[in-house]
Amino acid sequence: MCEGEPVNEDWEERTAAAWATFDDYDEADAADFRAVIDKLVAELPAASPLGPFEQACAWDSTGHSDKAIPLYREALARGLGGYRGRRTKIQLASSLRNLGKPEEGVDLLGPELEAPSDELDDAVRACLALCLADLGREREGLALVIGALAPHLPRYQRSMANYARLLVEPE
Repeated sequence: MCEGEPVNEDWEERTAAAWATFDDYDEADAADFRAVIDKLVAELPAASPLGPFEQACAWDSTGHSDKAIPLYREALARGLGGYRGRRTKIQLASSLRNLGKPEEGVDLLGPELEAPSDELDDAVRACLALCLADLGREREGLALVIGALAPHLPRYQRSMANYARLLVEPE
C-alpha cells in the first residue's frame, strides 16, 4: 500500500459513509462517532498510514486537536503522501495553531506552496494565513488569502493578484 492508497473500494465507501453521518452525532455522542472510525481502522493492516490519519481526523473533528496531533504525525511518518498526505499537513497545521504553535504550522505548510497544484491549494493558503496572523505577520497572511481568492473572482483577478503581491513586496 503506497502513500495511503485505498485498502479496497468497499472500505473506502464505508469510511466515506461514516464521515457522511458525522453531523448526525451531537457533541455528547462524539465518542460514538470515534468508535465507528476505530472499527474501520481495525480492518487496516497494522502499519497502514490510513489508520492514524482517520483517527486523527475523528479526534480533530470532535474538538480534540491535542489527541489528533500525534496521530497526524504518525500517519506522515508511516509514509502517508499524495492527497491525503496534503490533507494531513493542512489539518496538522491547523491543530498546531489551535494549541498555540502557529510557527510549526508555518514550517509545515510553507513548502506546500511549492507543491504540485490541486484542489487543496486554497485550504493550504487559508490555514497558512491563519498561522501567519497568529505570529503577527498579518500582511503575509492577507496576501495569501487575496492571492487565493483572486482567481475565483468574476472580474479584477489581475488587480487583486497585484495587490496581494504588493502587500509583501519590499518597498
